[in-house]
Amino acid sequence: MKIKLFYILVIVSILLIGCEQPPLTEMENAREAVFRAENDSNAVEYAGGTLARARDSLRRMQEEADNKRYDAARTYASDAISTADRAIAEGRIAAQRVGGESDSLISTLRDEIEETFRNVNGARYSQLNLDYDSLDRTIMDAYNTADQAEADQAAGRHQQALDRARVVRSDLSDVNQSIAAAASARKK
Repeated sequence: MKIKLFYILVIVSILLIGCEQPPLTEMENAREAVFRAENDSNAVEYAGGTLARARDSLRRMQEEADNKRYDAARTYASDAISTADRAIAEGRIAAQRVGGESDSLISTLRDEIEETFRNVNGARYSQLNLDYDSLDRTIMDAYNTADQAEADQAAGRHQQALDRARVVRSDLSDVNQSIAAAASARKK
């Protein structure tokens, strides 16, 4: 009797294992979550590593489902969903941070350009040995690039705005260093 019961349990177990269905709903939810993250510009720009992990989980989910390892497929589907959601959240946070940085930098940029312009005029007045045509071009380029940075910022392209503002600040620093070096060389 125990042997018959054992065989019945084995047969039922085999039937249940053979009848296990793929986690279609979870898999579709995972695909949708990764799709949303791939189409979120902030996630793409600022959370590329996390987005890549979500894609990898999606790929592994499909491999496990194809090999009829549905529990593993379900686990990877869950991981793909949570990782895709994390990529969107990370992207949003990073975009806010970059937006704040670019706001801060751009708000001081005009004053820095004006100060550097005054330094160039002071150097010209002091007749320091400098290429004033080049310095004037750098100042004009700084104004133009600052205009572009402000336009980028207004259009929500915060990373481009920040990058442009950093270029301006670097160029202004170079101008001020050349003035300081010329002034120092004159004193010797």
